[in-house]
Amino acid sequence: MEKSSIKNILVNICRFVLAVVFIFSGYVKAIDPLGTQYKLQDYAEAVGELSIINYQLSIASLTPDWLTLGGSIALSALEFCLGIFLLFAIQRRLVSRLTLAFMAVMTLVTLWLAIANPIEDCGCFGDAVKLTNGQTLAKNIVLLILAVVVAWQPLRMLRFIPKSIQSIVVSLTVIFIVATSLWCLYSLPIFDFRPYHIGANIREGMEIPDDAPQPKFETTFLMEKDGVQKEFSLDDYPDSTWTFIDSKTIEIEKGYVPPIHDFSIELIASSPQLGGLRGAIGDDLTDQILSDPNYTFLLISPHLEQADDTNFGEINLIHEYAQEHDIPFYCLTASTEKPINRWIELTGAEYPFCTTDETTLKTMIRSNPGLMLLHDGKIVGKWSHNRLPKAENLLSEARK
Repeated sequence: MEKSSIKNILVNICRFVLAVVFIFSGYVKAIDPLGTQYKLQDYAEAVGELSIINYQLSIASLTPDWLTLGGSIALSALEFCLGIFLLFAIQRRLVSRLTLAFMAVMTLVTLWLAIANPIEDCGCFGDAVKLTNGQTLAKNIVLLILAVVVAWQPLRMLRFIPKSIQSIVVSLTVIFIVATSLWCLYSLPIFDFRPYHIGANIREGMEIPDDAPQPKFETTFLMEKDGVQKEFSLDDYPDSTWTFIDSKTIEIEKGYVPPIHDFSIELIASSPQLGGLRGAIGDDLTDQILSDPNYTFLLISPHLEQADDTNFGEINLIHEYAQEHDIPFYCLTASTEKPINRWIELTGAEYPFCTTDETTLKTMIRSNPGLMLLHDGKIVGKWSHNRLPKAENLLSEARK
């Protein structure tokens, strides 16, 4: 085989691998713009914590939500577009250089993640594929090498479409991926890779198998003798001639973590009508709600002070429907008393409020507020506040 043919094959293999990875990575982030936004906010918090020297302000506190959301949509669109342009060999020189620059930056970022470990999951594939920081770095190093090969000989990429229609493909690609993000932001992600997807049983997702690996810990003891301090483990713990100074225990091996964890529901604001379930302020209603053989409505809002109150009338109608049919209805939030009272004043809400972990609420539904319908602990329906169905159609839609 001629040397030129080998180069052609090598460049095109690298080009196709890059294209597939970029298209997949960009698309799974595009369909979950809020999830990508949360991850960018995690990065901002991590960078801010590392940068603070004499100031208490962090980058996260200075970064408005609209900027991280815009960055989320832009990042996913850039990745997806680069993947499509590589696939169809559009603007080969420019696209190959942009791809190389992008991979160089991402590799440096993941190198920092692997060394400092400020965030456990990089979020490069959204919630679709979870990678450790070490795996992410290895993946990016491979992709960087592929990008170098493509940028070295970009004109060897074979074209699949004539040059005359490349501008049409570019326009359609940009419109498609941006429109996808906007639609999923307005509605809910087209594909839900999180443990709270429709059909998932929350109670079962919290269970830990009997044979699941347990976490392993190591305890060391700081001891002193004759003015000399030394660390010991449990295996070589010294005799009584040593004086105990301090001890520390660290986790050396993680155990099994169930798909759903940190999930609890505590009643914090009651109302005259609890829709069939009774409770007192401070009661843990988790088991009660997840074990209810009937339906339960959960209105979910991580922060009521940031929630969209445009459709509160439809929410109240659904609550009235739930009361008429003796179906429990709760609002789960991480907000404190003041935002809750403000929400009640604005919307006339008469349903009870419960506190739940903020991260859990953001994972449950990508809408603030959003509505979830449970049946015996199983998620049978999820709706954005922008696309709430008519109250009388709720149960029928959930049964589809």
